[in-house]
Amino acid sequence: MVKINDANLVKQFILNSHYLAQFSTDITAQTQLIKFPAQSFIVKESATPEYIYYLVKGRAKLYDVMANGKVTLIDFFTPPCFIGEMELINPASTLYSVQAIEDCWCLAVSIRDNQSQLLNDPVFLKHVCIYLAQKNTRNIETASQNQSFSLAERLAAFILLTTYHHHYAEKHTQVAAYLGVSYRHLLYVLAQFVKAGYLVKDKPGYLVTNGTALQELSRDVTNSNR
Repeated sequence: MVKINDANLVKQFILNSHYLAQFSTDITAQTQLIKFPAQSFIVKESATPEYIYYLVKGRAKLYDVMANGKVTLIDFFTPPCFIGEMELINPASTLYSVQAIEDCWCLAVSIRDNQSQLLNDPVFLKHVCIYLAQKNTRNIETASQNQSFSLAERLAAFILLTTYHHHYAEKHTQVAAYLGVSYRHLLYVLAQFVKAGYLVKDKPGYLVTNGTALQELSRDVTNSNR
């Protein structure tokens, strides 16, 4: 993580993301701008977060590491959204890892210095409740999509969501579990995408060579999320 000391850039992100509308008072003075490079961790399950983050640019993924070492994808974050709100409200809650898919820019507020103020801010708590409800709805939509759309449609949407610099490199076992399909079925559809010219095998993943075709294929899935 890199703390960005650029007052103009901080102001720009605050204005463009409607950040101050999330609070009942102006919290600009307590806010920092932090950049997380692609593949770095915004939150690690082994470390209690020091900040509550408001993602203003970039994409990130949430996952859990089981006791047996198995990694389970849970959700994805796109701006604007909070990260670390559960740890603020309930420090004893289970920690999950949040990793940047691409460079992520976050407005950050120190939990240690501002926890009492935030937990007594009705506007902030209202927005957190709305956000948690939206996350729950998103999980329901994902389960519904797994039953309503073909794997090709869902995989196309997933690839577009997780691609970085036209490169897709998510682990097959994790993707198969997230999409609710067998490992073999996933590999079959990936092979079909390669055959159709949507992807080219490029260790350790795939190069996206026809994003337009993937967008068209995933259109119904994408529209169902709106």
